[in-house]
Amino acid sequence: MGDVDRDEARRLLAAVANGATGVDEAMRRLESGVLGDGGGYADLGFARIDTHRALRTGDPEVVYAAGKTTEQVAAIVKHLTSANPNRPILVTRADEAARAAVRAACPDGHLLEDATGRCVALGPLPEIPRGRVAVVCAGTSDLPVAAEATFTARVFGAAVEQITDVGVAGIHRILAARPALDRADAVVVVAGMDGALPSVVGGLTGVPIVAVPTSVGYGAAFGGLAALLTMLNSCAPGIAVVNIDNGFGAGLYGARIARQSGSGTDSGTLGTVTELPR
Repeated sequence: MGDVDRDEARRLLAAVANGATGVDEAMRRLESGVLGDGGGYADLGFARIDTHRALRTGDPEVVYAAGKTTEQVAAIVKHLTSANPNRPILVTRADEAARAAVRAACPDGHLLEDATGRCVALGPLPEIPRGRVAVVCAGTSDLPVAAEATFTARVFGAAVEQITDVGVAGIHRILAARPALDRADAVVVVAGMDGALPSVVGGLTGVPIVAVPTSVGYGAAFGGLAALLTMLNSCAPGIAVVNIDNGFGAGLYGARIARQSGSGTDSGTLGTVTELPR
């Protein structure tokens, strides 16, 4: 049996309650799926993979590829795929070499890849999205971070609508996008340079907003610090801020809000995400 997630644990408890599964069998399955042989993690020598995450949070497993060798990324992904064949696995900050290693490690698995966002997802995505996230991107130069947020939110179960190149230098562009903002359960706003776009969006909609400063901009932008400070000092209420270039964190945050609201009813758009052949 693979690792137990929250839905599987509920089904198991329901089976005990209606007499379909005995208490001893349920304990055996929980001990195997939740604790495993390593007490809640799998020790690969160079990494100790958390096997409790799905049960604790209901979220897919995520591998941060930056700083890891391609061999390490491949080994982690292969183990997770074997342990969790029915749940998606997200690999972030994966360059071309890391993405190629993932493809080679799992040649028969369902795989989605976004080169712009440097992300790969393995395994089946949720068939029915829960809630809707709008990812608003100030400029084309911010697209890598916006693509990471879009990809993450979709893998984490939300329908996603990406709105690109609507920065404050042409304010009419974001005004035209108000219907998309209002139908979302959460809005991710990605902007560099002056970082003013989240304040504008916060004045246009009452939807929860998570702002992402990017490292885009000339010298006085200080690698995204100027945008970060602008967002933290926003006069518009209802804005949370993640770290510079953290599209993953923003996409996850937006998806969690969306799944609590759950108003989305279709699959939305995957932006630049493309499905690769099996």
